[in-house]
Amino acid sequence: MDLGLKGRRALVMGASKGLGRAIANSLAAEGAALVISGRSQASLDVAAAELLALGAKSCVGIPADVANGEDMDRLADGAVAAMGGVDILVLNHGGPPPGTAMQITEPDLFTWFQRITVSPIRITMRLLPAMRAQKWGRILVVGSTGMQHPIPQIALSNTLRASIWSWLKTLSGEVAADGVTMNVIAPGTIKTDRVLETAGKNAATKGITVEESLAASAKEIPAQRLGIPEDFGPAGAFLASEQASYITGTMMRIDGGRVRAML
Repeated sequence: MDLGLKGRRALVMGASKGLGRAIANSLAAEGAALVISGRSQASLDVAAAELLALGAKSCVGIPADVANGEDMDRLADGAVAAMGGVDILVLNHGGPPPGTAMQITEPDLFTWFQRITVSPIRITMRLLPAMRAQKWGRILVVGSTGMQHPIPQIALSNTLRASIWSWLKTLSGEVAADGVTMNVIAPGTIKTDRVLETAGKNAATKGITVEESLAASAKEIPAQRLGIPEDFGPAGAFLASEQASYITGTMMRIDGGRVRAML
């Protein structure tokens, strides 16, 4: 299937590795032009070369930290300068450290609210007017199934990611008539550094090994295995595609069936 992404201009945040990289890989394979962000220029340069080899029309790495609002402005402006505009925006970043709800502190709330909610909104509002003017745009938030079904031991993530989901749901209705779609793509237990960190926390709490913690997680998934980034990236490319033009304000779970909720 031709997803209609050849030559489309995509800004993918947190794309040097993990889930952001998985989406960038799929967009590159469809011939999209890319700007990728992360905190290390060296890592971005390596990723950019690999994405060009996969078929990206062009690829530029711009370092940026979601903890810094001015970095979001610079990243948006740099992407527009590099590609002439942004058609697809993938909002992705690392999550807060594992912990229970009782362990959340007020400083943690302020710190991570900036990263999870404020910065993604800031860069979106900088790029959204041009999408609306051209009557085409795709905005994806890489979220978590914890937005819908709170996950033990990542209470701060559960709390704050719910706010960005609520914002997206609200805004998606305001821009849908302009040809701009906004969706959440929510990973379940997929083998990334984040999942390994959480498994380590759970293992330490329960007095078991990380491998035993991961195996226990797999047993709770109907697919009977953990996901891999290659399970995730193509779904992001589809939601960015021409074929997904009537899908907006939704959450797509990539979780092997783990969340049993019907909504």
